[in-house]
Amino acid sequence: MTQGPFRSVLFAPGNRAHVLAKLPRSGPDAAVIDLEDATPPDQKAQARAIARQVVADLTASHPDLSLLVRVNAPDTGFFAGDVTDGLAPGLAGVVVPKLASSAAVDAVAAALDAAGYADLPVMAGLETVIGVVDARTVTTHPRVAWCYFGAEDYIVDLGGVRTGSNHEVAVARAQVAQAAGLGDIHAIDMVVADFGDEARFRSEATEARALGFSGKLCIHPDQVALAHDCFRPTDDELAWAGRVVEAWEAAVARGEAAIQVDGSMVDEPVVRRARALLEAD
Repeated sequence: MTQGPFRSVLFAPGNRAHVLAKLPRSGPDAAVIDLEDATPPDQKAQARAIARQVVADLTASHPDLSLLVRVNAPDTGFFAGDVTDGLAPGLAGVVVPKLASSAAVDAVAAALDAAGYADLPVMAGLETVIGVVDARTVTTHPRVAWCYFGAEDYIVDLGGVRTGSNHEVAVARAQVAQAAGLGDIHAIDMVVADFGDEARFRSEATEARALGFSGKLCIHPDQVALAHDCFRPTDDELAWAGRVVEAWEAAVARGEAAIQVDGSMVDEPVVRRARALLEAD
């Protein structure tokens, strides 16, 4: 399944209607009403009702905004109620955390179908050790349109230590990006919890783009513009790509299959990368 990429996916707590109403202001590619981590257990039922109303209001006032709801994990006591009472027509998808197998996605799909959401695609959370190791079984499922890497939950499950270096999640991030590629879906990178640290956000987003991620999870509106800036090709990249494609097309017309551009060899894989950059602009 191929769905459009999200450079920014902005989350807001499902129990805070006034915050949810402001989701479109920063112009995110996608906005998520969070019934999971951001909503306390004793306010889940209230948040479901708020979510339904916000979905109705925002889909009417901002029809171009891709709006999703994050439900609680399928193995919790909240999941069933989230699906039956927290979703509403007009959603672009449903975010399901802690998915780890095709069987788990099958169960989610069955619950969505039974609730009347047979066409609703899933954004899969890969944030457990088994979920990362077996990510391919999730990302290749026909119901999954996007996935994201949840570093904090992953490290807790791993029993590791979260550090500023991100060394402890380097392999997991790469595995998630690879699995997304195998499933022909878009992967969204982990949260930067310190929403005031612009330098860290830019550094992580640059790394994520290099790994193949299409965007980043955002927990503050200020992070949205940063994500959009970091996940678009730079002017230098676009200029290089234009030179490559132009030179390649001229070479093909001459019957050549390898040329030099800016002192480096260019062949078919390099041209595909150049064209992808131009298409992403």
